[in-house]
Amino acid sequence: MIQLIRKIILARATAMLGDKLVKLAAGAVLTVFVARMLGASELGVYSIVMAWSAFLVPMTSLGLNNIVVRQMVKHDNGHAAMTMLYSAISMRLLLGLLGGSLMLLAFYLLYPNMFSGHTAIAIPVLFLLQTFFGFLLFEFYLNYQGTFRTVAYVKSAISLLSFSIKLALLYSGFGIASLLLLTGIEFFVVGIAQYIVYRRKHQPYKDGETRWPAYHPRWFNLQQAKQLLKRSSWLWLSGIVSVIYLKIDIVMIGSIAGTEQAGIYAAASRLSELWYVFPATLAARYYPDMIRAHQQGWTPYYLKLRRFALLFFTLAFAIAVSMSVLAPWIVSLLFGDAFASAVDVLRIHIWAGCFIFVRYLISQHLLITEQEPLSLLSHAVGAALNVGLNLWLIPKMGIVGAAWATLISYAYASFFFLLLAKSTRAQLWQLITVRSTNTQ
Repeated sequence: MIQLIRKIILARATAMLGDKLVKLAAGAVLTVFVARMLGASELGVYSIVMAWSAFLVPMTSLGLNNIVVRQMVKHDNGHAAMTMLYSAISMRLLLGLLGGSLMLLAFYLLYPNMFSGHTAIAIPVLFLLQTFFGFLLFEFYLNYQGTFRTVAYVKSAISLLSFSIKLALLYSGFGIASLLLLTGIEFFVVGIAQYIVYRRKHQPYKDGETRWPAYHPRWFNLQQAKQLLKRSSWLWLSGIVSVIYLKIDIVMIGSIAGTEQAGIYAAASRLSELWYVFPATLAARYYPDMIRAHQQGWTPYYLKLRRFALLFFTLAFAIAVSMSVLAPWIVSLLFGDAFASAVDVLRIHIWAGCFIFVRYLISQHLLITEQEPLSLLSHAVGAALNVGLNLWLIPKMGIVGAAWATLISYAYASFFFLLLAKSTRAQLWQLITVRSTNTQ
C-alpha cells in the first residue's frame, strides 16, 4: 500500500495535475477572499482585468505550444532542432512585448477610469511582464524529454508563494492593484524558473551529441520561423477566438450590467472553471500517447481516444451533478448572502464542463490529424455565438442569460461542430464503432 501511494505521488500526471490544481485552487480561494473583503464590485474589476490578461495569452503564444516539439523531432540533428526552439521563443518574446503594449493601449481607451492610483502602475506591469510566458516552450520540450515533475513542483511552489503574499496583502488592507502587480511578477518568475530548470535538466538531443548552449536571440533562424508560423497559423487564430468565447462574458457583463454583476458572475464561473484543470492536465499528459497510438494505425488510435473521451465525459458529468445539487450551500458558505444570485449561474455554467472536458481531447485530435482550420472555424463560430447570445440575453435575463449563452456556445464549439463537417462526422462514427482485434 505504501509503495502504491508513493507511486501515485511520484507519477507524472499527478505532478502536472498538482501544479494546475494548486494554481486554480489558489485563484478560487483568492476570489472568495476578494469577494468577502472587498465586495462584488472590486471582484468585478479584478475579473475584467484578468479576462483581458487571458486575451493576451493566445495572441502572444502564436499557437506554438505543441507544434514546436512536433516539428523539432523531425530534425535529424540537434542544431536544427535547437534553432527551431530558440527561434520560436524569440518570436514569442517579441510578440509578447508588442501584444502587451497594444493590449495596454486598448484597455486604457476602453477603461480610462481604471487608470487611477496604484492600478495605473499595476495594469501595465501585468500586461508587459506576461511577455515571459514565451518561456513556456522550455517546459513543453522538457516534458517531451520526460521531465515532468521538477517543472510542475517549481511552478506549484511559485504559485503557493504568490498566493500567500496576495492573502497577506489583502489582510493588510491593500487593494486590487497589489493583486494585479503580484500576478505580473509571478508571470516573470515562472518564466525565468522554467528557463533555469531547462538549463539544468535538458538532455542531449541524441546520443553522442552535446547539450545545447544557453538561449540567445542570435540563434534565430528566419526560415524555421516562417515554417513554424505557416504550420501554427490556424492554431494561433483558433486560440485567439477560443479565449474570446471563453472570457468575453465577463467583459460584456461589466459593460452592460456593471462591475458588481460582473463580480457575482465571476464568483460562480470561477467555481465552475476550477474543474477544468483535470482535462487540461490529463490531455497534456496523454498527448504523447495519442501521437504514438496514431503512428500505430487508426484502430489503436481510435480505441485510445474513445477510452480517454469516456473517462473525461464521465468525470465532467459527475462534477456537474454534484455541483448542481450543492450550489446553494457552496455559494452561501464561500461568498455569503450578497452573492445569492450566483447559485442559478453556477447551476447552468457547470454543465458547460461536460463539453469543455471533451473539447481538450478533440483539440488534440484535430492537431494530430492536421485539421487545424476546423478548430479555428469551431472557435470562431463559438465566439460569434457567445457574443450574439450575450448581447441578446444579458439585457433580458442578466447574468443568468450570460450563463445560458456560455453553455450554448461551449456546447457547439466544443462538440456539436463535429457533426457539421464531413471528415469529422466520419471520424466520430469510426470512433463509436471501432472494435479491438487480436492482432493489435
